[in-house]
Amino acid sequence: MARRNIQFTQGEYYHIYNRGCNRVKIFHSDENYQFLLRKLRKYFISTKVSVIAFCLMPNHYHFLLRQDGDKSVGGMVQTIFNGYSKAFNQKYNRTGTLFEAPFKAILIEKFSHLIHLCRYIHRNPLDAGLVTDIEKWQYSNYPDWIGLRDDILVDREFIKENFPSSKDYETFVMEYVSPKKIDKDLQKYYFD
Repeated sequence: MARRNIQFTQGEYYHIYNRGCNRVKIFHSDENYQFLLRKLRKYFISTKVSVIAFCLMPNHYHFLLRQDGDKSVGGMVQTIFNGYSKAFNQKYNRTGTLFEAPFKAILIEKFSHLIHLCRYIHRNPLDAGLVTDIEKWQYSNYPDWIGLRDDILVDREFIKENFPSSKDYETFVMEYVSPKKIDKDLQKYYFD
C-alpha cells in the first residue's frame, strides 16, 4: 500500500475516494457496478467496517466508512479495488492502471461533519445530472437511508441516531448548499 499521512484507527470515520485515470470511466455497465457491490458486501462483513454512506459514479467513487475492528479500512479498500481493477482490465482486454492514484483517505475529525459528508456523497448523481431523483441511482446507499431498499451496505444505527425519520434525511439532502457556498471547514472533505 502507498505511504499515507493517515493512520487507520478503530472507531474512526474516513472519507475514501478515487477516480479513473484521466477521469475515464471505471464502470461501463450495470454488471461492473454489481460486481463491485458483491465484492464490497463480502469484505465489509468479514472486516468489521461499517458503511455509513457510499456512491459509485461512472468515473469515481466515494465511501464514508467507520473502522469497527482491528483490520485497517485502508487494507480492505486496497484489496477490493485492486481486485476490481484486475477484473475490469481482463473483461475489457486492457492493461495498466485504472485509477489516477492510490485512493484518498481523509479522517473525519468532527462528528458534526459526518452528516454533511453523507449528503454530499449521496447527491453526487443528482449534481452530475445522471438522475433527477436521487433515489433512482441504485449505486449508492441513499435508497437504504430513506427506506426504499434493505441492503447490508449501510449502518442503520447511525441513521437512526442522526435522523428520526427518512423524511428528515430526504429534506436535509434536498436543502443542500453548493460547495462554493459552504463553510471552508467542510470543503477539505470533498472531492475536487
